[in-house]
Amino acid sequence: MRELAELASELLEELRKRNLTLATAESCTGGWIGRELTAVAGSSDVYAGGVISYSNELKMKFLKVRKETLDTVGAVSKECCREMTEGICRETGARAGIAVTGIAGPGGGTPEKPVGLVWTGLSLCGKTVISENHFSGNREEVRRSTVRQVLAALLVMVKGLPC
Repeated sequence: MRELAELASELLEELRKRNLTLATAESCTGGWIGRELTAVAGSSDVYAGGVISYSNELKMKFLKVRKETLDTVGAVSKECCREMTEGICRETGARAGIAVTGIAGPGGGTPEKPVGLVWTGLSLCGKTVISENHFSGNREEVRRSTVRQVLAALLVMVKGLPC
């Protein structure tokens, strides 16, 4: 399994080759994606930054997630993840975006939304893809799996772009 540092470095290099910037909107990972990206020397020319939007208030204020979305389907939902993903790109001007929202545990899960449920969003040049994921393990393992999944998935998307 590839190390997070290697994935982050390769993703940033592929974005750099295509002159694309990246921004992140993180909830359950609490800034871990941004930490991996900024650990790479020279990342500031590609990584614009991110928002750690743990509360619904910050999701609405900085990412423009609609109150109606949060009230009807909640923060851990496909709809919220889409609004976070598109919001971070719109608000920062980045052409690539990552958003994550989920339940890392150990508590907080329900039968409908169990611990380990994480919605991930990727946006690239105006195309947004939302995925439902179910990760196992403790809190750290769920969060690490989320970071690995989004870095690897966006890398695949970026590599698929014509240069």
